[in-house]
Order: sequence, then structure tokens, then C-alpha cells
Amino acid sequence: HLLNRSLCLSPLEVSQMKDEDFSQNLILDSSTLLFTHIPAIFFVLHLVYEELKLNTLMGEGIRSLVGLLVQLARDLKLEPYVDHYYRDYPTLVRTAGQVCTIDQGKSIIFTSEPNNCSSGSMLLLIFLLNFYFKIIQKNLLFICDFHSTSVSSLAERLVVWMTNVGFTLRDLETLPFGIALPIRDAIYHCREQPASDWPEAVCLLIGRQDLSKQACEGNLPKGKSVLSSDVPSGTETEEEDDGMNDMNQEVMSLIWSEDLRVQDVRRLLQSAHPVRVNVVQYPELSDHEFIEEKENRLLQLCQRTMALPVGRGMFTLFSYHPVPTEPLPIPKLNLTGRAPPRNTTVDLNSGNIDVPPNMTSWASFHNGVAAGLKIAPASQIDSAWIVYNKPKHAELANEYAGFLMALGLNGHLTKLATLNIHDYLTKGHEMTSIGLLLGVSAAKLGTMDMSITRLLSIHIPALLPPTSTELDVPHNVQVAAVVGIGLVYQGTAHRHTAEVLLAEIGRPPGPEMEYCTDRESYSLAAGLALGMVCLGHGSNLIGMSDLNVPEQLYQYMVGGHRRFQAGMHREKHKSPSYQIKEGDTINVDVTCPGATLALAMIYLKTNNRSIADWLRAPDTMYLLDFVKPEFLLLRTLARCLILWDDILPNSKWVDSNVPQIIRENSISLSEIELPCSEDLNLETLSQAHVYIIAGACLSLGFRFAGSENLSAFNCLHKFAKDFMTYLSAPNASVTGPYNLETCLSVVLLSLAMVMAGSGNLKVLQLCRFLHMKTGGEMNYGFHLAHHMALGLLFLGGGRYSLSTSNSSIAALLCALYPHFPAHSTDNRYHLQALRHLYVLAAEPRLLVPVDVDTNMPCYALLEVTYKGTQWYEQTKEELMAPTLLPELHLLKQIKVKGPRYWELLIDLSKGTQHLKYDGVLYVKLRAGQLSYKEDPMGWQSLLAQTVANRNSEARAFKAMRRLGRREMSETSELWQIKLVLEFFSSRSHQERLQNHPKRGLFMNSEFLPVVKCTIDNTLDQWLQAGGDVCVHAYLSGQLFEESQLSMLACFLVYHSVPAPWHLPSIGLEGSTSFAELLFKFKQLKMPVRALLRLAPLLLGNPQPMVM
Repeated sequence: HLLNRSLCLSPLEVSQMKDEDFSQNLILDSSTLLFTHIPAIFFVLHLVYEELKLNTLMGEGIRSLVGLLVQLARDLKLEPYVDHYYRDYPTLVRTAGQVCTIDQGKSIIFTSEPNNCSSGSMLLLIFLLNFYFKIIQKNLLFICDFHSTSVSSLAERLVVWMTNVGFTLRDLETLPFGIALPIRDAIYHCREQPASDWPEAVCLLIGRQDLSKQACEGNLPKGKSVLSSDVPSGTETEEEDDGMNDMNQEVMSLIWSEDLRVQDVRRLLQSAHPVRVNVVQYPELSDHEFIEEKENRLLQLCQRTMALPVGRGMFTLFSYHPVPTEPLPIPKLNLTGRAPPRNTTVDLNSGNIDVPPNMTSWASFHNGVAAGLKIAPASQIDSAWIVYNKPKHAELANEYAGFLMALGLNGHLTKLATLNIHDYLTKGHEMTSIGLLLGVSAAKLGTMDMSITRLLSIHIPALLPPTSTELDVPHNVQVAAVVGIGLVYQGTAHRHTAEVLLAEIGRPPGPEMEYCTDRESYSLAAGLALGMVCLGHGSNLIGMSDLNVPEQLYQYMVGGHRRFQAGMHREKHKSPSYQIKEGDTINVDVTCPGATLALAMIYLKTNNRSIADWLRAPDTMYLLDFVKPEFLLLRTLARCLILWDDILPNSKWVDSNVPQIIRENSISLSEIELPCSEDLNLETLSQAHVYIIAGACLSLGFRFAGSENLSAFNCLHKFAKDFMTYLSAPNASVTGPYNLETCLSVVLLSLAMVMAGSGNLKVLQLCRFLHMKTGGEMNYGFHLAHHMALGLLFLGGGRYSLSTSNSSIAALLCALYPHFPAHSTDNRYHLQALRHLYVLAAEPRLLVPVDVDTNMPCYALLEVTYKGTQWYEQTKEELMAPTLLPELHLLKQIKVKGPRYWELLIDLSKGTQHLKYDGVLYVKLRAGQLSYKEDPMGWQSLLAQTVANRNSEARAFKAMRRLGRREMSETSELWQIKLVLEFFSSRSHQERLQNHPKRGLFMNSEFLPVVKCTIDNTLDQWLQAGGDVCVHAYLSGQLFEESQLSMLACFLVYHSVPAPWHLPSIGLEGSTSFAELLFKFKQLKMPVRALLRLAPLLLGNPQPMVM
């Protein structure tokens, strides 16, 4: 029996008998156990058959099953099922055969029409046909639940539903092409403009792996970015041991692909190799004097070398993921030199010249900070690893102190155990205490953490009770603790803290010998801390009206009689200082900087003109004599920060900050001749002029920090060039080289702030020129400023830029305070450790496209949409990524534009955390396209696109050739062609093509009519060659030739001809016209084109009608 062959059963050994020995009507034994279940078994096998028809890989299984189903259908007298199988496989169904009559009894499982399987695939087919042919029935809508995801079109609803029922690309590949075509069309529609919040399964189904990887969390180890460079294994060559070998070269080579500026920056910032000492030995110099000359020259170069680590820390910011089992490599700070031509070593330890004591202390501290800042915030380190890095040699303690501060700035010091913190502080090492206090304070920014407050209060006598034991706390540690209090209480407007800090700004010297040295740095620290505590609150200082904070700060700024000290520490100040005799007058040289910046930070961005007028530069010569020129820089800066919205990026605005008396009588930066006036002090006027210009430029840098604003850049670049020209002018001595160098350094820092992270070539040229200047007025502080500008320009290797938030402005004021140390141990006016607080203003803004298929960075064209502001309306700009984005709160959306990559829209109103994390944007290359790196001009991509498009269109069907040769053994392929033709001719598809004219077709538009015409002609020719007789015999229920089985089935399938037992029910007899025939066939929903071909047979007309 066929059941053996279909179910692959072992053949039974039976005697061979001929077919004619069988009776045409056999009777089965109805008493057997499973006899009554034969109808149910047949029904199940029929549903399996229908399911297998949707899988192109199961063709052989269907052919073996259809014979069994035909046999059982005949046995059960189910003629509709026999006809159904015949239309699918005409050559496998013969008109006559052996029949075993089986009584169905009262079975109700069989309907008049063969059933389809109600599984997911079949439901999908039904839904697709209804969806694309606009015949959606209400009783089918229950299968879709579209409320879980925000989708707009029906195609998107379909794709989302398919993922909900578990439909995958593998399932799509096995579907017949006619059924898969509508699905692929819907997928193609969704692939063009996908929603950014779709789940991963939907993105994979539509072939947008870039979206799925963007949405997938945890595709990389925690804290590890695809842009992170791998840690080099072991110690590599000595040349690479400069602290910059962990930078991601792949990304930087994309950002700056046209030159070698990165290698140039690395050469300028390295401090691990000896410097070149070029000294010419004149005949009158002895060998000993020549050695001293070389060492003096080396001492000058060492001022530059010791200033390099701060800039290097900026360059390598957050670029390294350390290995927990290995200590952090800290590059050597090499202060030796090599003298050509014999390359002899020059050392400062020979004793030939006097070297300042502790000259390298702060340089080592900065070197440790730079090494620690390489560690990315998401790195997996703990307290044990931090302690593990503690050096065994005392001479490396300063580097470890800087390392601790860096861990606080990048957030890792919170993992250090309290016991270890106590252990470090009890050692009494000054540098370690400074680094640790600033580090833990930065890690607890704005939290008012009580444990850190107690830790800091121990080092600030003003926060201790009057009866507490007096501790011998070094002055620099007190300064660090005061700034730490400001960091911990930033933006809180805490009354007690603000009251204490306000009093500390004007803290008098004493008692006795205490507080007599470096008072300026302490007062400045108190002012900065007060500004941070009340940051941006302006006049809304709730609960502090009795403190009169603005008035008190104004008095500190302009001078006057000292107010009576209130509070618990008033007894301390009754004992005057033995060393400094100031009396009852405020020393504005000490208090003015801190008070000025405190006012600026309290009223930051408030546009309060009454407070800003306090800070206006004096407009008479008499008043100018009472203000130091350096303080005019701070006043101008503070005034502009308060009037934030008035800052304009042009030279006219910068010059408008200069009072009229100075503009008319001072030396202009662009003029060479001196103005003639006997009543005016030209030195005071010229110094005031350059410092006010520098202050305005610095405020311009703060206002446009990290924006790469072209107008601001051109303005600042002009002033930088003017200062450099003025330095070489004959009348530069009137202003003073030191003042000009200071102003030039300030303008250069402002320029670097605006272009932070961009690596601008013009700014790099300025930094490189100033790097080569040594000796003369070029002291340690100016080298520090120049290399900080260089570091800001390449902040984080181009991955980071500066923010303009209130907190960031406060951090930058601490780090870029415009008074630079005279030598490496100078902390009189500003604590050097504060130079590293720029980290709190740095934010990742580099957007790097990564090809989802290769996992490599690449170029991609972006369209960035800016939100509308009071200065400009909503606007769009095209950028080639990798690129630094503007501050994300200014942007509305980011879109990946074609034609090379699939479009992708990121709506920033829904969150920006994924961009802030590592700045990776996954993109997917379109088929037939090449990347911008492989094909910059797009010529090769266009050729590849043309070839790909031509090959992607179907131009022929094998089924058409078999139909022409009348060799169709099954009609499934004809079914698919019919579905394709119906799909492309449907009204909904034509509407979609009109709405999206740029969308391509899966089929050549000229090929489809040819397919339809070819099939129609082939079937019409068959009808004229005798096929009409066969069709008439089929409709009459009569026998016909078996040679015509295939073509008849093709005709019935293609024209949707109903089965013969449906025809008598509508009374075809007596029809005399086509209109009457059309009315009778209306309920069968038979296509008109098919009825035109049947009409001659039904009406007795031998010639077929044509449309």
C-alpha cells in the first residue's frame, strides 16, 4: 500500500500479484482497532500536506505524501479533496485506480472545501494576502496585537507581528517566492525608515543589524567599548614607553587622515626621552664653562619638560582599560639631555650649577595625574588594585599622590576603603594629602556627603570647633581642602558652608606666625569654593540675605575697612600677625581675585546688569591707578560670564569691553607708534588694555567652549596673531614682555577651549611655535599654559570636548585660572593641583560610525538637526562622521544619510545615554556600495550599485519555459507567478510606489507584462489546439485524456476555475449572453478574464472572447 512508501516502512514479503487481480472495489476489515480513525488520520495528513506546501525544502516529502492522500480521499469519497490534489500535482493523480470504500459514518471534520492548517505560517499567508490585496476581514484581525510597539504603517505592523509569533529570516527563506514577496516588500519598506525603538528581533528580521546591535545591551563586556584599544601584551619597545601608546589609532586615523598631526602631538608631549641640548662652544669658553652652559640650557629646557604631563593627561584622557593583575605603567619624567654631535649625556645632578630644591616635586605629581587619567571611568578596578599600585620607593610618592587624585577625577576613588584613606592621611605626606582630598571631593561632587565633609573639616581650621586641638596642617593641604568643600557642596547654597567660606576669603594674617605665606592661593580657593557652593543661584540665595554676600564680596574686591569677625573664631584674630601689618584695611591684592570669581560664579549666566556694573573696568585714569592690571582681566571675565547672553564672537564686541579712555590713549595691538600724551601713564594704559582684551577673549572661550564656532575661532585667532606680532614690536617693553606672554597664553587657552577635541591645524601650529620658544620670559607657567592648550586641542585623542554647563564653567575657572606659576614649585597665587579639574568639564562627544558587519570604525554622512534657540531657528547641517557633535541638549535628532549606508534616525528627545557611553553608532552598508575609505569619490560604488541592481531583478521564470513546452508536473510554481502578478497589479502596491517613487522593484517593470502575456498566450493556444474539449469534459464531469492532465490543471489554477460540482448549483443551462453568465458567476468571485475564456465553452461559441 502507498502508506508503506510514504511512511518509509519496511516492505512486507508478500506474493507478487498483478494489478488486474485486484478488484476495483475492495472492502476493508472494519473490526480492526484503528479502522474508525482513518478519517481523522487523513485529515491530519492533509493539514501536514498544506503546511509542507509552504516550505520549499520539503518538495520530495510532498510528492510522496500526495499519492497516499489521493488514495485515502478516493476511499473516503471526498471528491473535492481529490480535485484539490489534482490541481497541485496533476501527474500524480490518475483518473482511475483501485478504491477501498470506507464509510465515514457521521464525521463532521470534513467540509465541502479542503481545509488549510491554522498554524502560524498559514495564518501569516492569509494575513499577507488580505493585507496586500485590501480584503482584510474583521474576523482575522484578532491574530495581530500591535499595541506593544509604536508603529505607523501596516507594513510595520506586519513585521512587528511576525516577530511576536517567532517568524525569522530562516522561515522567510523557505517560503515559496510568491508568498515571500509581499513579506519582503514589507521588510524592504521597514528597512528604509525603521523606528529607533524597535526591539532587537524586529531589527534582525528587516536586516538592520546596525539597529539590533545598537539596541542590544551587553553585546560587549561591561565597561568595554568597541573603540577601546587593546592593552599591549608585555613591555614593548622603549620608543613606545611614553604614556601615549594606548591611544586608539584606528579612530584617530579616521579623524585626521590627511596628515601626521597626531604623531606631531605625541612628539611634543612626550617626556620620557632626553631632550636635545644644542649649545655652541665659542673659542673663549673653557670646557668647564661649556659644561655649565649646557647644564644651564638643560635647566631651561627642563622647565618645558616638567610642564608636559598636564597636557599629556589631556591628550590621553580616559583612553586605557588597565589589567587588574598588573600595575599601572607610569612613564618616566626624564630631565636629562643629549648634546650633539657625540650624543653625550647632560645631567643636572653633576653639581656644576645650582638647581632649585624640590624642583621635580610638582612635575612628578602631574606625571602621576596624567597616568591615572588614562584610566577610563568604566574600568573594572577595586580598592586592592589601588593599594597594589602604591610604590615601594619614597621618591615615587609624589607620582602616587597624583595617581590618587586622578582616580578621584575619573570616579574610581569611591572604591578605596575608608581604612586605606585614613592610612594615607596619617602618613603626613603633603602631596598625598592634596591628591587624596581633591580626589575624594571630585568623586562626591555636589553630594554633601557627610563622611567626606568630616574628612575635609579636619584640614580646615575654620570648620573645627574653637576648643579643638590645633593640627599642623600644611598650607597647600588647607587650600586643597577648601576647594574640596566647594566641590562636595557644589550648587547646594548651604548656608553654614557659604558663611565660613565668605569669611575665609578675607581671613586676616595670624595669629602670631600663622597664615603669613601664600595667602593669595588660600583666599582664591575660598572664593572659588564659595562660588561653587552658590553656583548660579544669583540673588536667590534662600536663607542668606543677612550675610550680604554680594556686598561683602564687592568690599573684598575694591577694599575698605575690615568687618568685625563674627562667629566662634573671632578670638583667634584678636592676636595680630607678627610678620604682616595690615591693620583694619582689607588687602585687595589678596582678596580681589577670589571675590571677583565668586561673584562671577554666583551670578553665572543670570544677566544681572547691576552686579555686572560693579565689575566694569574703570573709565578714568585716577580709578585705573587703584586696580592692578591683572585684576582687570578677572573683572572683565567675571562681568562677561554674568552677562552670558551678551557675548558675541567678533572683534567689535571684544573691543567694546575696553573703556574709551584706554582705547583712545593706549598702544593698539595693531599699531607701532606710541601715542603722545604727558598726562597719562602709558604703561598703565597699555597693560590695562591687553589684560582687558585677554579677559574678553577668555570669556569668549568659556562661552563657546567645545563648539568649534567659526566666528569665535577667527576672532580669537586674530588676537593671538596680534599678540605674537606685538611681542616682537619695538614698543613691547612699554607693556612688558611678561604681561604680553600672559595675555598670549590666555588667548591661546581660549582658542583651544573653543576648538577643544578638534585638533585644529592652525591652533596646533601656534602651540608648536610656542613649544620651541625657551629661555627669556618663557618660564614654567607659560610652558604649562601652552601645553594645556595643546592638550585641550586633542582632548582625549579627539573623543572628548568641553561642556558649557554651570558645573563645567566652575571647573574650568579652577583649571584655567589666568595666573601661571613662575616656577615648578610656585603655588603662591594658585594651587597647581587645581589645573587638573578640567576633567569635570570634559564630556564624550565624538560620534564614531562602526560597520556592523566588520565591527570596524568607518566614515558615514550625518544630517544633524539643531533645535531652535533665541539666536537661530531650527536648522540642519551635514557632517562627515567620525565627528565631534555639539552639546547634545542643542540637538533635536541625528540621521545617517544615504546612499551608501542604510538610513538611521536617532531622536535625542528619547535619551542620549547610548551616545554618551562610548559614542558608537552602528551602521550597515547597503548592497553594492563601498565604504568612503575604499571609494572616496563614489565612482566604484556607483558601478557596483548598477551591477547589483541589474542582478537583483528577476528577468525570467523557469516555470514559463516548462509551461511553453507543456512539461508542468506540478502547479506550485504557476501559483507563485500568479501571486506575483496579482501583487504587483494590486491597487495598494501602486499607491505605495506613488508615495515612494525612489523605491526599487523586486521585478523588472517591463518584465511583468511580458510574463502575463506569455502565460495567457500559451494557455490560449492550448485551448485552440483541443484544450477546450478537455476543459468542457472536466466541467461536465466526463473523462478526458491523461496527456492533457498537466495543461488542464495549469488552466484551472491560473484562471481560478471552480470545481464542476459547483457549476450545477447556479444553473448554467439556458444562459444566452455573457452578461447573464457574469451575473451567475458573481457569487463564485471568479476573475472576469477567466470567465471570458470559459464563456465560449458555456455559451456554445467555439471562439474564445478577448478583453
